[in-house]
Amino acid sequence: MNPLDDPKYQIGPVRSPADAPPGAIISSDTCRTQRIPPGQSQTRKWPVLHFADVPDVDLSTWTLQVGGLVATPLTYTWEQYRALPRVRVFADFHCVTRWSRLGNVWEGVSVHELARRAGLQPQAQYVIATGYDYGWTTNLPLSDFLAPDALIADQHDGEPIDADHGGPARLMVPLLYAWKSAKWIKRIDFVAHDQPGYWERAGYHNHGDPWTEERFG
Repeated sequence: MNPLDDPKYQIGPVRSPADAPPGAIISSDTCRTQRIPPGQSQTRKWPVLHFADVPDVDLSTWTLQVGGLVATPLTYTWEQYRALPRVRVFADFHCVTRWSRLGNVWEGVSVHELARRAGLQPQAQYVIATGYDYGWTTNLPLSDFLAPDALIADQHDGEPIDADHGGPARLMVPLLYAWKSAKWIKRIDFVAHDQPGYWERAGYHNHGDPWTEERFG
């Protein structure tokens, strides 16, 4: 395919925070003088990577559940989720396979909004994110999950996220390697103790900070 025929191919100068939409949350990494972490290379494409087949997610039966150590477990249909207050986030995207796509604009629901509505219990220290892809999970410290720029995203650069990239909705935690941003998000559980997920059990680093190259455990 000619790159110019790819609607996600980035053309022109790298977008800076000054190019972000009005009111967007600015991910702190985009303010760095050097925005590409060690061992990474910039790509203008948006490569497709996942561990298995793309799940068939039907919006008529899609739900997002929020549970675990919360005062009020939540379940949202697609319509209910889309009616929640929305945010836009300007962020870079770093894949552990050594590519970085700079200047993305994500739109969706802040994880802070979900946590506030659920009411976190004091024992909550970690988050387990579960996808529709056959029970796939990943784990995050609560502090990373609740970063100001973290959200459940259903749009990328002004367009709905397609199935290959985790649509209809995916977790997005820009300050960690992208595998921590669970595609096809189904459930979020707040827990007291860490529970390594699929890639973490397979040898990936338990945390995943791109700036210290936390690729493998």
